[in-house]
Amino acid sequence: MDLASPQQRFAIPGAVEFDAGEGGLPRVTITTPAATAEVYLHGAHVTRYAPAGGRPVLFVSRQSHYADGKPIRGGVPVIFPWFGPNTADSRLPAHGFVRTRRWDVAAVERLVDGSVLLRLTTSSDGRSREQWPREFALAVTVTVGRSLTVALEVRNTDEKPFRFEAALHTYLAVYDVRAVAIDGLAGREYLDKTANGTRRTQPDGPFGVTAETDRLYLNTTEAVTVTDPGGPAEGGGGEAGPRTVVVSKSGSASTVVWNPWVAKAAALADFGDDEWPQMLCVETANAGENALMLEPGQTHVMATEVVVQ
Repeated sequence: MDLASPQQRFAIPGAVEFDAGEGGLPRVTITTPAATAEVYLHGAHVTRYAPAGGRPVLFVSRQSHYADGKPIRGGVPVIFPWFGPNTADSRLPAHGFVRTRRWDVAAVERLVDGSVLLRLTTSSDGRSREQWPREFALAVTVTVGRSLTVALEVRNTDEKPFRFEAALHTYLAVYDVRAVAIDGLAGREYLDKTANGTRRTQPDGPFGVTAETDRLYLNTTEAVTVTDPGGPAEGGGGEAGPRTVVVSKSGSASTVVWNPWVAKAAALADFGDDEWPQMLCVETANAGENALMLEPGQTHVMATEVVVQ
């Protein structure tokens, strides 16, 4: 990365720094009194968030690619304009194309409470029109402080309305996914992607992960709480203590809960075979039946907030 590049004018000494990250991809490192974070311009992708003195809240695979044209595995991928495989053309990339685009820095601001705001933008161009013939403008705003907030703003700059899906595909780091408790989705209908999209209803009370899990919860706006009991720290030195992570959201009617388990993890080239116990995706989304229609000139904002309690 050229350290004389235009984004250097947004640097704030001691708070916002730009450098070359993994694979030489441009990276923004954010330091606040309450937390630290890393964001790649590749995909507007948050790859790290850790409260001051605490361990990382986000999981990123050690096998992840950091290369042009390939998505980063973990963190908070930005999904647009379709979720999962493209139903009209399976040759197109899963989860759309913006998570492999180079985004531009539009603004950096230090807020009065000590938090830092980073705004990244991208828009339609010749490459995007080859995959999705619509005109759009996107912005991702990342706010780092006592919580991590990621907001995706979608503006229709086309002459016609368009339908789209979107997600903030948050990977949470857990000690052992088989021991966590997930709460906040009781009574909600979901599509079980591990059973050909069978429609089911979530029973009352917290639930756990005991097998491959891929669920699209519909018509839900509630926060999801993940309770992680922790366990022995890596290397045998002390404990990875218990913690509770709350994922709340706005502008979203879908929630996805995902863990690949053993076989799916082994089949993913950018995911370590033994890493599946260390992660749980709780995703803020508008997908499937909750896809959105946006009129010309309209803007929709979907946001997720991650808080460690």
